[in-house]
Formats: sequence, C-alpha cells, structure tokens
Amino acid sequence: MGGLFLDSREGMRKGGASGPAVTPFKPEESLFIHAIHYQGRKMPPSAQLPDSVIADFEKWVQMGAPDPRETQAAAWKPSVVDIEKGRKFWAFQPVQKPPTPKVKNAKWSSQPIDRFLLARMEQKHVVPVADADRATWLRRVSFDLTGLPPAPEEIDAFVKDRSKDAYAKVVDRLLASDRFGERWGRHWLDVARYAESVGRGRNYAFPYAWRYRNYVINAFNKDKPYDQFVKEQLAGDLLPAASDQQHIEQLTATGFLALGSNDLIEINPAVFRMDVIDEQINATSRAFMALTVGCARCHDHKFDPIPTTDYYAMAGIFRSTEMLSGLQRRPRDNVSYFNINLLAKIGSTPDQSTPEKLARWEELQTELSDMLAPSQPKRKRGGQGQLVPVAKLRQQTAGILAELDRFPLPPDLVMAVREAADITDCEVNIHGDAQQLGPKIPRGLVQVVSKPGEKANIGANESGRLELAQWLTRRDNPLTARVAVNRIWQDMFGRGLVATVDNFGAMGEKPSNQELLDYLAAGFMDHGWSVKKTIREIALSRAYRLGTAYQVKDNKIDPDNVLLWRMNRRRLEVEAIRDSLLMISGQIDLNPPAESPVMGFKRGFDIGRGRGTMPQDYAVALRNRSVYVPVVRNFLPAMFEVFDFPEPSETKGRREVTTVPTQALFLMNSPFVLNQSKHAADKLLAAGPLTETERIARVYREVLGRSPTADELKSSLDFIKASADSWSQLYQALFASAEFRYRS
Repeated sequence: MGGLFLDSREGMRKGGASGPAVTPFKPEESLFIHAIHYQGRKMPPSAQLPDSVIADFEKWVQMGAPDPRETQAAAWKPSVVDIEKGRKFWAFQPVQKPPTPKVKNAKWSSQPIDRFLLARMEQKHVVPVADADRATWLRRVSFDLTGLPPAPEEIDAFVKDRSKDAYAKVVDRLLASDRFGERWGRHWLDVARYAESVGRGRNYAFPYAWRYRNYVINAFNKDKPYDQFVKEQLAGDLLPAASDQQHIEQLTATGFLALGSNDLIEINPAVFRMDVIDEQINATSRAFMALTVGCARCHDHKFDPIPTTDYYAMAGIFRSTEMLSGLQRRPRDNVSYFNINLLAKIGSTPDQSTPEKLARWEELQTELSDMLAPSQPKRKRGGQGQLVPVAKLRQQTAGILAELDRFPLPPDLVMAVREAADITDCEVNIHGDAQQLGPKIPRGLVQVVSKPGEKANIGANESGRLELAQWLTRRDNPLTARVAVNRIWQDMFGRGLVATVDNFGAMGEKPSNQELLDYLAAGFMDHGWSVKKTIREIALSRAYRLGTAYQVKDNKIDPDNVLLWRMNRRRLEVEAIRDSLLMISGQIDLNPPAESPVMGFKRGFDIGRGRGTMPQDYAVALRNRSVYVPVVRNFLPAMFEVFDFPEPSETKGRREVTTVPTQALFLMNSPFVLNQSKHAADKLLAAGPLTETERIARVYREVLGRSPTADELKSSLDFIKASADSWSQLYQALFASAEFRYRS
C-alpha cells in the first residue's frame, strides 16, 4: 500500500511513499532501521526482532547495504530540441528599439508611449475616451505609486494647480517618497515568493527574512539600477564591494535564493538537494526571464525550446551553491536558530550582555549542535554507541532549549548563499529521479536565450552564479529588460503588454503591442535600467490619464480593453485597503519596524503543529504598513486571504483578483474596520470647528478621494442626525462601499 518493494536493490533504496528504506552507510538515516527499532513505525508488527538481528542489519547498512540484486538502469535519451528553430520565437529575438509610429490624430499626444497605443487604436477604429478628472487621476497615481490615498489637502492643492508641470510635480513627489519603495518593493516580493517561514511539512520560521524585505524596499527607494538589482540577488556575495556596508547589502540580496519553501521532512538527502535546486531554478527563471525552465526537469520542455540538458546545466550552478537559510533537512536539527553555520554572519559576535552570559550561550550552542550532529544524531549519551530513542533525545535537549530561549536571537545573521565547498556539475536525473543518474552536464545557461554556439565561461572553481547574473543583464539578452518593463506596465495598468507576466514562452500570451514593449525595454536599458524613470514616463502619458468611461462601439471591438482606449478600473490590493484604513483613521505608523515579530517566535516553533501558541493576527495588531506584516506560509492573516494575497511559495507576478461577498462582509463586520471607523470619527471631530457639511465633504475626500454629490450630501446630513455614533457609521459605510476598494 505504501509503494515499497524489497524484491530488488533499487526498490529498497528508492523506497515507497515515505522515502528510501535504506540509506547506505547511514543507519541513523535509514527508515528501515528506525522501523525495526520500533521508532515510529513498527516492523515487523507482530513482535520486535531480537537485538542481535537488529545489530546485524545495522552493520549491513553501515557497510553500505551491499546487495547483489541488479536491475537494468533506466535509459537516458539525448535531447532532440531544435534550438535554432526555437530562436525564431518573438521572445528570443533581440530587443530592437522601433521608430515612433505616425498617427492620424497627432494632437492627441506627442509622447511615444501614446503614439504606439494610438496607432493600434486607429488600426482597429477605436477612439480613446476623455481624460479623468484631476481628483480621480490623483487618487489613481497616489495608489499606484505609493499604495496610499491622497490627503484632502493634496487633492485641493492639485486641483487648484494649473501650471504646465502640475502632473509632473505630483509624480516626482510620489517617486521621491519613502512610501514608493514600500509599494513597489511589495510587487517584487510577490515575484520573489517572499515569506518568513519555510512552509511545507515542518513550518519553521525564517527569523531573518525581514532583512531581504528591507533590502528590496531600499533598492526601489534608491532606484538601484535593475541590472545591479538582478546581479546582487543571484551573486551578491561574489560582487566587488567598496565598503563593508555594501558587501552586507549585496550578501543580504542573495536571500532571494534562500527564501524558498522546502520540505524539511524529506528523508532522502539526494531528493531534498535536487528539490531545493529545482525551487531555485523555478524562482530564478520565472522572476528574471519569465520562462518555466523547471518544466525540463524530467524531460525536454513540452512547449518551449528548453532541453533537459539546459535544466541540468543550470542545476549544476545551484548544486555548487550552498544555501544559508538557517534551516536544514532534518527537522530535529532545527530546534535552535543559533547555528551560525546555517546563516551568514554580517557583524561581530552577538552580545549577550556579559562575558559570562556569552560564554554560557556558546557552551549551550556547542552542546546542542554536538548532540544533534548529522553524523551521529542519536548516539550521544546512549552508551556503547547504542541508539537513543527520539523521545529520550527530546527529553535531553529540553533543558538546553529552555535555557537558550532566555537569550535573544543574535543580531548579526542574515539569510544568504555562498559558493559550495564541492563545486561540481550535475548529473541528469532520469525522469526526474534523483537516484537514476545519467551523464553529467557542464554548468551553463539556457541555450535558446544565448548566442548561437555560445558556451558559458564558468571556471572550474566557480559555481557559475556570477556568470548567470552577468548573462541575464547583458544588453543582448532578449528577456530580462522585456520582462521587467512588462511587470512595471502591469502594475500601472492592471494588465501587462504580455498578459502572462511570468511566462513569455509558447504557452504564455503574445504581446498586445510588441513595438511598445521593445520601445520600453530599449529605453529602460538606455536610461541605466532605472525603474523610476520608466514609471515616470508611463505615469505622465496621456493613456495613463484617461478616464474609465464605457463606449458601446469600442467595447464591441475590444471588450477586454487590450488596446487601452480607457483606463481599467482596478480593485485595490489588500495592502492598499488595510493601509488606507489606518491612514484615514490616523492610526498608521509610517516608521519602518526595526525587524520582524517573527524574531520573537519560540525557538524551534513549528507553526501549526501544536507546539506552542500560534502568533496573533499581525494584520490587526500591527500599525505599520502592510508590507511589514509577517508573511507566514500556511497561516496568512484572515484579511489577506479574503483579499487575494498571493500564495507565498510561488512566483506571482500577477495576483488573482476575485470579487466575492466575503470581501464586502469583511468591511461591514470586521472589528478591525469598525475600530478604524471609530478612530477616524474621533480624529474628524477633534480637527476643529467645522460645519457638518464641511465634515461630510472631508469624509468623502478622505475615503473616496472626491467631494460628495448633492444627493450624497443630503443623505449624509440626514444620516448623521440619526444617532450619536453616526460619524463612525458614516466612515464605515463608505469603507464598505465598492468605490472605496476600487481605484478608477
């Protein structure tokens, strides 16, 4: 029933549903040995074997589990992918900056972005709608650039400003705000599958993940060139640095490769290692190239010109990379986060108040690490090399852990990667099976994205990460700049020029306007890979200024608004909704937190397995911006789940957007929303001597970014006379409206 077959050597070593039954030379890692010791599983179930027989089996495994029964190995067939033919696909063609097209309605706009869009509209006989009013545009650009609504004073100032550069001044102010990095950093964290716990079978926390989060936010605020941003995340530890601070920043960036969701209870080390590599390949290829290279793990890619050999060429790069996530495969080795060998140091020895305390801290750490060392994890204190039962081992470590819990986590550690001690190429895993090995494939890059005949120049003692990063950011790489500007376009308009932002392959959608995509990609590189300059150009385009009006004729021609003849009305993300509630109520704390609440989790806290108490809902408890709310895999805050926060174990360049009754019900009934309504009302009433009409106007401008209509004003005046708590209820009613959670 468990899929375990013992009639061949391969069957025993491959194992069944629970993993390999035998790990040669390592009885302590062999499920078979655990079972005959009656540790967890009980084999045979009738009665335990005599000690002498168990000892014989242990000796056999210690010898390498010799077994003369041989079966024919799976055959490996070389690739038949036609790379040269594959290069003809649009995404693999070089980026060429096209000339700005001529249009009939030249007065509409002189900007290149608008000309590219208008040319397509004129071909389809579609006419763009009128511009949005100023208040609507200001709310739109404020949310898109900072994730926060404009204050009533900002609305008034912009509406009154009739200077030629009024729009540009707003965009420049928003781009210069620290709130910009928090908003656009969150977009990248979706792509980077950022989380503060590992997820899967043993959901241990990542206490230092917040350092990578802060690195991303700061990178967007400083407008770090995107090519440098890419290089640092893949090979920051290998880049030159002019100062210790720069080295720490670049090292922190490599947390991108250490943040993955990996199954810590995987018993087979070879399978675990290849699963980690696979996760890193998927994250890297989808984030930077929008390619699903991971589909070539078991066979040549079914749709894209990516042979299995390309997958294992990349696999060799990551196999030659050591991940420093703070966790390792065997869950019982993760009871403490103090093992500095599993993290990267970025400072001096942690200060534990006094030399005596520091000495005791180091003594406890050494004792615990020694007790749980992978080489002999259950032989300590057992006498005569006997195995110690897991329950007894836990008893022995309980006192150490209790004392370690009284020490704070060291402040000088960071999740990162480094070059592995063993630099090696990776064998093809036949059919993706880590125990069925084919030939070794030299470390290298995806062929179809490279020049014809190009070979990766990776040194014998180098993983190849630096070469990978440099190859990705070369000007002749056809994907990196295109993918980046397409993500920017999507985050401004709600839909990418390539709608499948994480897949530029054959199963993805083709660009709706490839000339515009290439214009943006070429300009992106020409202007120093500046994200802010690209956003600025888009934000100041006429297309971005359009209203959301509906036109029957144009809707019949282009019902999905692919041509962008009007602006898409978009529902706000959960972070923008939550942050707006806190901003309007006056309860938001715009100061970035020093670290993360996850730093305070109990050592060895396995989230969701009944060990300790599940942390509170930080989306309610914290007053910081939502980007600083801990993202714990499998335990997202209720509000985040209701409003479509992405699965944090996967690269998600485009969030799912649903419109369901639970969203309106949440805004109507949540104690969090009710509390913010009350705080907003208290703030309003304390603001000074205002008439009821002036107060109602302020409420509407705070919540909806506009003044009330005559009917709304009359209804609101009648409403506030109904009860003593009417101002709070007015805020709540507007918070629960569809207009609040959408931006036009």
